[in-house]
Amino acid sequence: MDLNNPVIKLCLAGTQAEFAGRLDDAHRLYLQAWELATDDYEACIAAHYVARHQATPQATLHWNQIALDRAEADDADRAEQADQHDRVGGFYPSLYLALGRAHEVLGHHAEAQQYYDRAAKLGIVHLID
Repeated sequence: MDLNNPVIKLCLAGTQAEFAGRLDDAHRLYLQAWELATDDYEACIAAHYVARHQATPQATLHWNQIALDRAEADDADRAEQADQHDRVGGFYPSLYLALGRAHEVLGHHAEAQQYYDRAAKLGIVHLID
């Protein structure tokens, strides 16, 4: 991960604000990261963080789905360019857990379990509450 990337810098600053209890600042920084994103990789990261501060479970699910869709799009672009490496592979467990949780909160237990199973295949086990 390129810590000099402006989108990643904004997400890191947002995380620091979030952990300091400044949730409005965190949300603003995550949205700035989303607006600054120039490719699927950056959009995946930004959307993953934007999803953390949504007013409704449906909006959380929406942003988590965007994050996964952009990760998959980045993977597809990388596959076409043989000299490029996988940039989002390490994000998949977190993306799957976030989508699983979003579905679980909405009562979509079958869908939640599918995403938890995907995360488990990557080494992160989570059980439905």
